[in-house]
Amino acid sequence: MASITIYHNPACGTSRNTLALIRNSGAEPEVIEYLKTPPTKAQLQQLLAAMGIGTRALLREKGTPYAELGLADPKWTDDELLDHVVQHPILMNRPVVVTPLGTRLCRPSEAVLDILPDAQRAAFSKEDGEAVVNAEGKRV
Repeated sequence: MASITIYHNPACGTSRNTLALIRNSGAEPEVIEYLKTPPTKAQLQQLLAAMGIGTRALLREKGTPYAELGLADPKWTDDELLDHVVQHPILMNRPVVVTPLGTRLCRPSEAVLDILPDAQRAAFSKEDGEAVVNAEGKRV
């Protein structure tokens, strides 16, 4: 069975839906509640490199100290922004999923379908009722 890791926030609906989609493929991922066990700066750099995105794309604004810290200011280097994420893990957008097929910030949650090694086993709807996968396991 393929190794899958999710950087998860159980208070986030997108993160819960992504975890449920992983499990709907038959996998049981390593779940890292990143607010309890934050990634190191080196781990964040590895995740960003694997995703091929810039540091700012990983930052979450809503419900975080983003505005208070003035992180929209272009004066901040990527290195400094990562220091802020390490200090305030809530700044990390979620969920981030790592599989043998790739690493992705899974917003929306169905983005995880592109990197799951195994097909969906059953129909799946998000918590809000939006259908994502049909009874044949195919993306809607």
